[in-house]
Amino acid sequence: MRTTLTIDDDVAKLLDQEVRRSGDSFKGAVNRLLRLGLTASARPDAEKPFAVKPLPLGIGALLDRHHGKISALIEELEGPQHR
Repeated sequence: MRTTLTIDDDVAKLLDQEVRRSGDSFKGAVNRLLRLGLTASARPDAEKPFAVKPLPLGIGALLDRHHGKISALIEELEGPQHR
């Protein structure tokens, strides 16, 4: 297929650099890079979503010792000058 394409200046510069680097023709480089971009965008991300795995910190025992009073727990952990 033959078509006219207007390429942004920054993209044209990168394309020229790729042609020099690869030794490929302009047409070959454009087709190869378009193929890579189009197939990459069609694939779903293979990465698993990030998940937080909570770890027990042992705060429950400290909180029980202070009868559920958060201010007393903070004072024990950070000292009386915590404010």
